[in-house]
Amino acid sequence: MEINKLNDLSDIFQSKLRLMIISALMTGKKTFKEIKVLTNATDGNISVQITNMEKAGFVMVTKTYMGKKPQTIIEITEYGKIQFKNYIDTLNAILNGS
Repeated sequence: MEINKLNDLSDIFQSKLRLMIISALMTGKKTFKEIKVLTNATDGNISVQITNMEKAGFVMVTKTYMGKKPQTIIEITEYGKIQFKNYIDTLNAILNGS
């Protein structure tokens, strides 16, 4: 295993919750409620992690209304997709010893 490849890994994916969220978003945008169900995390923890990923440019957050109820929709950005794929490729390279 080449240790230098570990430096290529984005810090954004070093949190289990952020990794769960970004993985779920790879299949399409999700509501806050859907992410809560998928991750079983608290509202506050999800909020903090989504904010961190939004600041880093990995996700885009849209606030809308469904009838009279507010709804938060989270979507992975193209940059986020590229970074996540690079993360997976780097892990595969480490595992394969290349």
